Parts: sequence; structure tokens; C-alpha cells
Amino acid sequence: MKSILLAFFILIPIGYTIAQEFAKQTEAFRAEYKSEFLKSERSPLKKKDLQYLRFYEADSSYRVTATFEKSEKSEPFEMPTYSGIKKTYVQYGILTFELLGVKQTLNVYKSLGLQALPQYKDYLFLPFKDKTNGKESYGGGRYIDLTTKDIKDNVYILDFNKCYNPYCAYSNGYNCPIPPKVNHLAVAIEAGEKNFGREH
Repeated sequence: MKSILLAFFILIPIGYTIAQEFAKQTEAFRAEYKSEFLKSERSPLKKKDLQYLRFYEADSSYRVTATFEKSEKSEPFEMPTYSGIKKTYVQYGILTFELLGVKQTLNVYKSLGLQALPQYKDYLFLPFKDKTNGKESYGGGRYIDLTTKDIKDNVYILDFNKCYNPYCAYSNGYNCPIPPKVNHLAVAIEAGEKNFGREH
């Protein structure tokens, strides 16, 4: 009995430390995310607006290991945006993972326009919708950024704590891609960025 109790009390601080470390990593990511708004000339937010950015608490259960399958011979297609303008993408691959006890899939895309720019040649785009949209999170869906280098041995660590709102969540006049229906999840992703805390 004593050995069981000892193991129990040892595991508590270990688990607590891991959770603390994950929270710190998530907070560091969000701090960098906020700072990016102040660097871009096209940013919809100023320093005084950053106080209205809201997020779910860091939750490691929304950080999952996904299997990646590259899409072969994918044809370019036009992804509509909320402004009516279309952007050209190609399906790069499919992520398969388990979340909340259910098997899920999400398509990953590559922008043909950005691919022509050296700094974005490895950039991949993951737009999605879930059951929180229009309630706790932005109704138009959320995004996750990644690169081809983040996928190793056909495995990608998918962290929904890093999902963010498109610029359209803060202001009008932006060409924000509409997540394709194939990327509409039938579960609530209670992680990442929430609704902006101010009307625009």
C-alpha cells in the first residue's frame, strides 16, 4: 500500500510539471502571435486592440499525433474567400488523427501564389471549421499554419492550441479563404483562439 501511495504522489508533481510546461509553451506561442500584428503593414490590429484577443486555456488533449498522407496528382482549384475573390490552392495531403475518441481527417493545402515566393515555398495551410464557430469562436472558421518541414516520417504533431482567426474576424476588407466542407469537423475544438472581444 505504501509503495502505491508513494507512486501516486510522485506522479502528481510530474503530471503537474508537464502541464505547466505545455501552458508556458502555448503562452510563448501566443505572445509571438500577438507581436506579429504589430510588424505587418496590413495588420487589422494596433497595440491597443491586442487586449481584445481571447483564447481557450491551454489544453494538451488538443495536441495530437496525426498521420500524413501526401496527395498525388492533385489538381489546382479555386478556394473562395469571404470577400468574393478566389485564391488558387492545391491539396498537398491528408492528416488522419483521433480526437475526443473519434477518428478525424483534415486536408492540408499549398498556395500556388505563395509558393512562388522564396520565404513561403515550404508553407502549408490548414483551414477548418468546428462546432464552436459562431458561438465561442469566429463563425468563419480558424486556421493553422505549418510547413513541409514540420512533417517528419509522415507524422505531424497537430496542435489546435495554435489555431488562430483570419483577419476577417477583426476587420472587413480582407480576402480570407473559406474552409472547404471537407475540413468541417463535427466536434467542438475548444482550443486556440476565441471570438474577438470587440465588435468591428
